[in-house]
Amino acid sequence: MAASLEDQLRRMTPVSAPDDQQSKVGELSRLLQAVHKQRQAPVCKLVGPGGESTEIPESVFRVLERVVEVLASGNAVTVVPVGKELTTQQAANLLNVSRQYLVRLLDQGEIPFRRTGKHRRLRVEDVLAYRERRDRARHAALDDLARLSEEAGGYSELEQD
Repeated sequence: MAASLEDQLRRMTPVSAPDDQQSKVGELSRLLQAVHKQRQAPVCKLVGPGGESTEIPESVFRVLERVVEVLASGNAVTVVPVGKELTTQQAANLLNVSRQYLVRLLDQGEIPFRRTGKHRRLRVEDVLAYRERRDRARHAALDDLARLSEEAGGYSELEQD
């Protein structure tokens, strides 16, 4: 049985828009971009199933705007409270690696952590900083590989006449 959206967010599992909702997400993204271009604090309301409504604070609107932008581009989103401490399993999920691999990274000093008894706890900011460093290094390595391949004359079949 699939976990509910709320359960996925609580476990910090990335959430993406299913194919059948992608057009609605794109429509919402365009609407939010139009509101953003007005360059003034948006006054938006959320309407519940019974018709009750409440104003959305600007801070919540800005988060919603960013989430919809990411989903509309076809990517997944994970909502993580800043300042929160993570278990090793939660951090591994956030990095999309095994818990054992994460523990090895901790032992190598790649990500700071603290111990609570026998357990390790990681600050979400430290995990996200590691992910950013890792992703930058991966992109740089791919760029180098592409450059080396071009210099060696690779992919000649892709050259245009």
